[in-house]
Amino acid sequence: MFPTVREVLALDPVRHGAPRLVAGEAGLDRPVRWVHVAEVPDIATLLRGGELVLTTGIGLPGEDAGLRAFIGDLAGVGVSGLVVELGRRYHTGVPRVMAAAAERAGMPLVELRRATPFVRVTEAVHALIVDAQLTELRAAEEIHQRFTELSVEGADPGEVVRQAAELSGCPVVLENLSRQVLAYDPARENAELLLDRWEQHSRRIRPAGRTVYDPDSGWLVTMVGARGEDWGRLLLRWPGGGEWNSARDAVTGAISPPTRLTILVERAASTLALGRLIRRDAEGLERQIHRTLLTALLDRSRPVDEVALRARGLGLVLERRHLVGVVVRHRADEPDSGSTGTGDGDEPGPARLRDLAEAVGQAVREANLTGLTSAVDDQAVGALLALPDPAAEERALASFAAALRRTRPESRPSDPAATRAVGGGKGAEPGRGAGGAKSAEPGRDAGGLIIAAGSGVSSLREAGRSLIEARQVAEAARNDRRDLPIFRLPHVGLAGLLHLLRDEPRLQTFVERELGALLAYDARHPREHLLGTLRAYLEQGRNKSAAAAAAHLSRPAFYERLARIGRILDVDLDSVDACLSLHVALLALDAIRTS
Repeated sequence: MFPTVREVLALDPVRHGAPRLVAGEAGLDRPVRWVHVAEVPDIATLLRGGELVLTTGIGLPGEDAGLRAFIGDLAGVGVSGLVVELGRRYHTGVPRVMAAAAERAGMPLVELRRATPFVRVTEAVHALIVDAQLTELRAAEEIHQRFTELSVEGADPGEVVRQAAELSGCPVVLENLSRQVLAYDPARENAELLLDRWEQHSRRIRPAGRTVYDPDSGWLVTMVGARGEDWGRLLLRWPGGGEWNSARDAVTGAISPPTRLTILVERAASTLALGRLIRRDAEGLERQIHRTLLTALLDRSRPVDEVALRARGLGLVLERRHLVGVVVRHRADEPDSGSTGTGDGDEPGPARLRDLAEAVGQAVREANLTGLTSAVDDQAVGALLALPDPAAEERALASFAAALRRTRPESRPSDPAATRAVGGGKGAEPGRGAGGAKSAEPGRDAGGLIIAAGSGVSSLREAGRSLIEARQVAEAARNDRRDLPIFRLPHVGLAGLLHLLRDEPRLQTFVERELGALLAYDARHPREHLLGTLRAYLEQGRNKSAAAAAAHLSRPAFYERLARIGRILDVDLDSVDACLSLHVALLALDAIRTS
């Protein structure tokens, strides 16, 4: 924001005075925060740092010790430089002792060899400062306007990151708490070099604060999150210079990114956080109400009595019913934007989700069931079935699954034995699904549908739990190659549970708390790979001899590595509880990295 001493010396009012640099050339790029005229030797006590001091020298001490003290005091408070007009006190030049002291302090000392009206210098410099401040304000206004528009438009994270890179001209990366890249824009740099060994590189950037610049790596980092829950970090690499000139501390001289860049990353982060909270919906009014009510049950954003009342207004009675949450989703996510292929047709994502929601609603009607149905996120459709009693649960789910298979053939299971085991294919011909059509080979159709159901509950206050359970089971079942007509909680193991929770910031925080120190150590010492040593130890049931053999290490070397791991993580690796926690964290890390 501020001009440098070098830029001030180039101004016409200063050049009129025939300036000559006497000492302190290394400090010419110091910023000038203000210009101060002084004729007394004890002026340093009135300064704050960053000032360019102008003087004729008439009040300066006559002895060498006094001049050294004067220069030392100015340098001590961090002035940008000292300009001395010749002719009043010093005629041929400033005293050598003065120049030597300024050179030692690295403070620019300039002579004006012609009489110069100081007021013209102060006016010119202050005008330059004000212009720079106005430029900063205009840039900040453009940033606010751009990201406000993105918030209103509901821009996706990739677009927000792209706009941040475009405005700054710097590479921008959005990562989650596990240091996985969610979106990036290299800003005309090499993307492969930018993201090479990203996790290890990112773990070395550990700023202490919410928005901090790490000068060692050159990354400006800010946390991303809302409502007190952070879920990622936004990083902008600022090499310094260029259009966004350095912001050098007026006192210490330390270089940091300009205020505009800090504003930019923080506004981009808030836009990303807000975008995660906003859900645009192009469905009909009734479907919107269904979605509102399902969402209210999932996140408890509305009183249960209000949900029951609004559902009754739609003709759905949810009180005194046996309620079962169901979630239906495609086994494969919608491909990246720009691609229209989905694996089961050529519809883009929103159209595919809308069709799936309609199919689920139709299946509920065909099975003579009642309930709320709507998309619950960008990939899944939920239903809350209201049944007369618990005894009707299995029969109702089988009828719903059969109806959905008739509507969406890709939802048919391929394993007839599994079909009979769940009850959805009774009487079906071997090798055929319940609808009578030939089934696919097991695990062949990665684009098929997954139908998952939560545990039945007897109260609307517990309905959210059943829906959440169904959604978690559906998410975990994506990695389950079995083709079951309906997935239930007993089908999901610990690895599946951690997989479905992999995007949960609290799980990522748990992994960082348990393994972060070891991951950071491995990032600094990639040849040692202590994480692999820990994995071998835990997978072999804490049998050190078997683990050493599995890791292809001698027992002394393996024991030494275990001891080092214990010191790094500050845990007792002979403790069952500590090892259990570490093993769960390892499984969670695998789920996060393979998502």
